Amino acid sequence: MEDGFTSYSSLYDTSSLLQFCNDDSASAASSMEVTDRISSLEQRVQMQEDEIQLLKSALADVVRRLNLSEEQQAMGPRRGPTKARPMIATLPLRPTVNNGTVLPKKSTLPSPSGSGSGSRKDGSTAANKRFFYLPFSTVRRTSSNEHVGTLTRKDSGESKGNRARAGSTGSSSSSKRSDSKQRDPVFNAGMRRVTHCKEEGYVKMYLKGRPITMFMPKEQVDAYCLESRGELPSNKLKLDWVYGYRGRDCRSNLYLLPTGETVYFIASVVVLFNVDEQLQRHYTGHTDDIKCLAVHPDKITIATGQVAGTSSDGKLAPHVRVWDSVSLNTLHVLGAGYFDRGLVCLAFSKSNGGNTLCVVDDSNDHVLSVWDWQRQDRLAEAKCSNESVFAADFHPTDSNVVVTCGKSHLYFWTLEKGGSLVKKQGLFEKQEKPKFVLCVTFAENGDAVTGDSSGNILVWGKGTNRISHVIQGAHEGSIFAVCMLRNGTLVSGGKDRRLVSWDSSYQQMQTLEVPELFGPIRTIAEGRGETVLIGTTKNFVLQGSLDGEFMPITQGHVDELWGLAVHPLKSQFLTCGYDRQVCLWDSNTHQLIWTKSLEDTAQSAGFHPSGAVVAVGTQTGRWLVLDTDSKDLVTVHTDGNEQLSVMSYGPDGSFLAIGSHDNYIYVYAVAENGRKYSRVGKCSGHSSFITHVDWSVDSQYLVSNSGDYEILYWIPSVCKQVVSVETTRDIDWATYTCTLGFHVFGLWPDGSDGTDVNAACRSSDRNLLATGDDFGKVHLFSYPCAQFRAPSHVYSGHSSHVTNVSFLFDDSFLVSTGGKDMSVMQWRVV
Repeated sequence: MEDGFTSYSSLYDTSSLLQFCNDDSASAASSMEVTDRISSLEQRVQMQEDEIQLLKSALADVVRRLNLSEEQQAMGPRRGPTKARPMIATLPLRPTVNNGTVLPKKSTLPSPSGSGSGSRKDGSTAANKRFFYLPFSTVRRTSSNEHVGTLTRKDSGESKGNRARAGSTGSSSSSKRSDSKQRDPVFNAGMRRVTHCKEEGYVKMYLKGRPITMFMPKEQVDAYCLESRGELPSNKLKLDWVYGYRGRDCRSNLYLLPTGETVYFIASVVVLFNVDEQLQRHYTGHTDDIKCLAVHPDKITIATGQVAGTSSDGKLAPHVRVWDSVSLNTLHVLGAGYFDRGLVCLAFSKSNGGNTLCVVDDSNDHVLSVWDWQRQDRLAEAKCSNESVFAADFHPTDSNVVVTCGKSHLYFWTLEKGGSLVKKQGLFEKQEKPKFVLCVTFAENGDAVTGDSSGNILVWGKGTNRISHVIQGAHEGSIFAVCMLRNGTLVSGGKDRRLVSWDSSYQQMQTLEVPELFGPIRTIAEGRGETVLIGTTKNFVLQGSLDGEFMPITQGHVDELWGLAVHPLKSQFLTCGYDRQVCLWDSNTHQLIWTKSLEDTAQSAGFHPSGAVVAVGTQTGRWLVLDTDSKDLVTVHTDGNEQLSVMSYGPDGSFLAIGSHDNYIYVYAVAENGRKYSRVGKCSGHSSFITHVDWSVDSQYLVSNSGDYEILYWIPSVCKQVVSVETTRDIDWATYTCTLGFHVFGLWPDGSDGTDVNAACRSSDRNLLATGDDFGKVHLFSYPCAQFRAPSHVYSGHSSHVTNVSFLFDDSFLVSTGGKDMSVMQWRVV
């Protein structure tokens, strides 16, 4: 074992590292700025973490050597010849090329903030965004089995770290190779370098400076060429259905159009849903989260506003899009480069033909602006409030009057001829001033009607800023929505889940309570005839009448969404997430078949090959098995105390593999059609959390990926690692969800940090590969995707990181899940 540690010490000169980490001169310098001191301390802490990581790598190497020895003893008579495989982790702090030439590469001192995409992923995914850095000048590499030279680094403004790990497929190579052997050219793409060794039949890719060696099947060794260009798939995707509604944190985003369609939004998609015909149309012009929606008096033109976003190309400016709800064509784009952070309120004027549009952005001052939207001309602007603004609307008979309300304020704005907005504050006088004025509408006579956090409805006389009538205690708790119906009836709803109707004299008429399952009422809209539409904080859209019951027409998850599993025999799929809800959906009818509440937040799921049961993994190490038909609990087990990222049954249904964030893969023997489980053991060898697992067609082998870009192979029946390249390179995999491997390495974009792609799925016919990334995009590649810079069809719709993708059993649809946008999208394969 000593030679393993000797190898590590020869790779890394840790004395300089320790000297740097213990050097207090930086913090003691009296002339150093506070920010510089903080930066220096951050660097020191990061480098000390690197030293710990090196020790972990050395320990993992020892464990791996033991596994190799045990495997050789256990499988000696059955195994074929094995190529020599060095067990030393290669950590290329100075990335090199085969011909020994020096290529400049940028790098910087470590930053505690991580990558930009980290802001979109928190909670369980924070671990995915942790990078490890090492000092540049103190590290020395000995000559490796590949003849490669060193690279010098230059300081840069970008953070480019390197992950430390123990030896794996990412560092395996034959120790018998000669330095004089020729290789294919090196492709250098930003942070991703790809090399091809034809003699040994592998491709090596670097992610974040981390080497990943991927061996190709023997039959491809002679014909493979790294320089060949991949082809776009002949199939494409078309958005077929969007599951979910954003009611938890948005208001006034539900309307009925004359076409009979209900319009609302989720993620970056506006949904136009015809309930009677069960058809959806989608406006997909936005690039990030939509936060507000307004319908023009003509009931055809619609305006929607989005937040600032981030794409792989850079930042996306918040803006308003005005579009035609019949053709779905964009008419105008307003305010790109003007608005800050995002948009929170939108409203068309009513008395002048809807020629003007008022907008409130999400800046510190919540700037109110009025636009001639057809000429894209800003008529006026004013700082609205440094507190939250919840609603803004034009007066129905005076297009020069706008009312805004929010935290501790109600303002009446008048647009003067000179282009200025004059503000009058609502006077509460004897009425106790509420903490929040949450919603506003208008009566037939022009009075403004508001609902507030004290549960009161206040009526403000037309043309004045004074209260003319009070409905004290109209609700228990906050009133989130007030809506004036065409017949003059006022309808209010709020935190108490009560829907109350009031006549023109503001006398209570009817009261109806929405079931707790649906949550508090967030918004109210008038439906067809006497029906009313309700959007709730638990992301339900309900339809019903004031004297009857309300039924859901749309529903979805209410927290971050990660788990996705498709039924092996039916057009059904299951989703689960941090809202503790497990939902089984029918992709044909687009209906929820059943939902079940859990005690823990859910992370992953997988169906038994028979489809009789489904296993669900949680964030606490507990996992459970549910009967697919009845949703009854079959069994519960616990493995570790960290999140379970993968639940995967073998193709023959005899084993269940569970990938955990504690770096282990737990294996269970399965009997009685998925109803009986006995633990076989755990696969130990990864030095980071498990991200993906796939089974071989014969259920004899497993392949796994981890958070530090390892690819390891296993015999699940004995929980032993397979290190023989000759054994693993020709294995036929039943599924391909791993994002690292020879057949899929082309999916990685230029400059990727290794965490940009969250999920992958190969179609059953083995022609397509779908992926979901951190930028809300779904990609469709041809499979195999084994060419550098493989082209793909790219699809937008999600506004958060796409956490999972999966083809249905017959490849008719692809299902994708959004993380924080909480949406589920169903794409037709055409």
